[in-house]
Amino acid sequence: MSAFVPTRTDEPSREKHLHEPHSPPPTRRPRRRIAGADVSASIAVFLIALPLSLGIALATGAPLQAGLVAAAVGGIVVGYLGGTPLQVSGPAAGLTVVTAELIQRYGWRTTCAITVLAGLAQLGLGFVRVARSALAVSPAIVHGMLAGIGVTIAVAQLHIVLGGTPHSSVLDNMRELPAQLAGVHAAALSVSALTLVLLLAWPRIPGRTGGLLRKVPAPLVAVAGASTTASFAGLSLPKVDLPSWSSHALAALPEGPVLGLVAAVLTITLVCSVQSLLGAVAVDKLVATRPELSARVGRSDLDRELLGQGAANVVSGALGGLPIAGVAVRSSANVQAGAVSRNSTMLHGVLVVVAALLMVPILELIPLASLAALVMAVGIQMVSLHHIRTVTRHREVLVYAITTLGVVFFGVLEGVALGIAMAVAVALHRLTRTRITHDEKEGVHHVHVRGQLTFLAVPRLSRALHLVPQGAQAVVELDGSFMDHAAYESLQDWQNTHTAHGGAVELIGRRSGVRIGEPTGPVGLHLDGTGTTESAGCRCHPWTAWRNHQCEIPESVTSRDGEPGQAQTIATDDSDEAGASSNAGASGNTGAPGHTGATDDPDTVGGVGRTGGTESPTGSARPDESGVDGAVRVGAGSEVRGMAGGTDGSRPSGRQLARGISAFQRNTAPLVRGELARLAREGQQPSQLFLTCADSRVVTSMITSSGPGDLFVVRNVGNLVPLPGQESGDDSVAAAIEYAVDVLEVRSVTVCGHSGCGAMQALLNAEPDGPRAPQTPLRRWLRHGLPSLERMSDEDRPWARLAGRAPADAVEQLCLTNVVQQLEHLRAHESVARALREGALELHGMYFHVGEAQAYLLAEEGEEGTDDVFDHVGVADLSA
Repeated sequence: MSAFVPTRTDEPSREKHLHEPHSPPPTRRPRRRIAGADVSASIAVFLIALPLSLGIALATGAPLQAGLVAAAVGGIVVGYLGGTPLQVSGPAAGLTVVTAELIQRYGWRTTCAITVLAGLAQLGLGFVRVARSALAVSPAIVHGMLAGIGVTIAVAQLHIVLGGTPHSSVLDNMRELPAQLAGVHAAALSVSALTLVLLLAWPRIPGRTGGLLRKVPAPLVAVAGASTTASFAGLSLPKVDLPSWSSHALAALPEGPVLGLVAAVLTITLVCSVQSLLGAVAVDKLVATRPELSARVGRSDLDRELLGQGAANVVSGALGGLPIAGVAVRSSANVQAGAVSRNSTMLHGVLVVVAALLMVPILELIPLASLAALVMAVGIQMVSLHHIRTVTRHREVLVYAITTLGVVFFGVLEGVALGIAMAVAVALHRLTRTRITHDEKEGVHHVHVRGQLTFLAVPRLSRALHLVPQGAQAVVELDGSFMDHAAYESLQDWQNTHTAHGGAVELIGRRSGVRIGEPTGPVGLHLDGTGTTESAGCRCHPWTAWRNHQCEIPESVTSRDGEPGQAQTIATDDSDEAGASSNAGASGNTGAPGHTGATDDPDTVGGVGRTGGTESPTGSARPDESGVDGAVRVGAGSEVRGMAGGTDGSRPSGRQLARGISAFQRNTAPLVRGELARLAREGQQPSQLFLTCADSRVVTSMITSSGPGDLFVVRNVGNLVPLPGQESGDDSVAAAIEYAVDVLEVRSVTVCGHSGCGAMQALLNAEPDGPRAPQTPLRRWLRHGLPSLERMSDEDRPWARLAGRAPADAVEQLCLTNVVQQLEHLRAHESVARALREGALELHGMYFHVGEAQAYLLAEEGEEGTDDVFDHVGVADLSA
């Protein structure tokens, strides 16, 4: 059957996505108009920013207009100049304590001047491009700082909630709290309570009605509801007072002690910069969950973001506004509301300007107690339980606690300084904490070093090494990531002395990348303990046994006689046809978590793993997205033949296999022996049948995070499922399906295709069948993929596509269509159909993009005639 790229005249929209195979998709012209998604997102952010800006201004003791000025400038200036298009900037709760202290000490106009100077400092930092280095601050310090600020805000605003007036320090506020509780103002407390109830209950309204209502931001509902209730009830409460803009105070020349002003500028610069840059990184993570958006927006330019923040602080301070920083609440709302460009951020700033000029009578109906309750809730949320669990898990809770307490009792700058000092002390403690043990097993002395090996640990290392008798066999295992020069020399001197007296020494590292103070380790120091040093600094852990990893691409290979030879790439002329069999290999997945390099090995199937996807009909290899497809590097696929013949001295033979097995026995086997023993006693009970291609780049246990006993795996060329009765004498796939469904009683079956599939490329490039066409095993097997090709060519059948983008070319379109078609073939098998009728089985389609390391799952079936869509699988938040 001849293959061609299908077109559909009845669906012009699809013709736009079709182009020549292996060519990039056509580029789109950028739209100049503002997208509707940006307009709706800007309204949502504006409705959140308006009450929060007024509340933060109230909490700092600044004029309330200052909050509106900062919100408008942050939206327009940072939105236009910043390096994070979807981050929303404005007055931030994290700056409340610092700003309030400055206003009380220097006055409002000098505080504005300090804001201008801090903006200039940010501009300077942005120009020297140090934004990335700001992220070196420990997250425990940042979260501790924000938690301390949150505690300070909450305690201060609690006085306003109760109808009183806050004091300048946390200690004063806590001391006066009992007296404030004794003289509660009932009207203020009732309005504050109503605000908090609406704020907490609004996002939790269930059902479809709740989904519609939740589109209105909870802060706006809380403040509006409390204001309306207070007005109708006729409660006498202090309310928002916005003086005329003509009397708005602007910045003036700073007055005060020079050292105090410098410290104030540094504090504002530090808090604004760190909060904004961390916010930019957080926005990048949010954008990454929307693949259709990440390609359009791109990653943040942190130096440009710092320049934008600096420019905004200069403008805000000059116009009498609060300091500006990136705000997490508004930024996440912006992304979740569907914003697609920086236009949403800028438009929200314009809306704030309109509100400040035209909505003054409405804003003056808001009770101050309602704003105080809103800001108090924000302060409480800044003490995040998720952050506390995270720092506890990383053993940095002491740094977090010291920073929080320092900010609460001494101030932001002092608290951060205490946190940095504690973080340095903890790091030094970890660096010097090295555990060295010695034991003897069956006449072999084992010295195990856990931790960093520095000069401070040399005395203990020396004592442990001298416990090894002369002439004995010793194994020294270095379980750390650093060895300094003093430890290196001590270890090497002992090794030389021990071997000179007839002893044997083996020095090994538990993982690759053990850093040594010299270009090479001591004689005999092999990271895998076998006599060969792996690539230093490899970042593929735990995939160090993975022979084809390309952290450092070798420039040459060494032949048996020791002379270097050029790296060779061998085109596979007929190897696919000779090595690829239509017999599917069915096996239980035995890959241990973290060491799955030993499973699904492409070399164990005699070349099937080389069915990768850009091989031409003539057999010549062309590079695809992985760079290794369609060709076999020396030491990889060719080693199977080298083991069989043993005549080619330039190719590694059984030695690589032996080294891999040795690494498994030493590193992995002790970890999984108990689990495998249990599986051996109880038998395999996999929950899934996973049917995928034999391509060497598709490692099932890696992409599914599975281990021994989890998956029953069937692999063949093209992830094909022959229809019942059309197996042509090969029942291996049908037998595996029947065994998995009827005997193992798996609960789901997954058909997984992948990008750049050589089988699909062969189908597209296949010549028409004829009497003279060679009927090779590969050609006979690929006939089971012809229904997929026909399905893609059928104008009346729905297409398979990826969510967010069109298929890159005809090969990817066929790869997606093939998954859908093979699922239909699965349903035709009697055991599968029976299990589906009984509700005991689920079928799943999956597509793995090799070049992007991205998995897609076939969405549930929709209406008849709609496209089959593969949804992007995002990164789940497992930190909690």
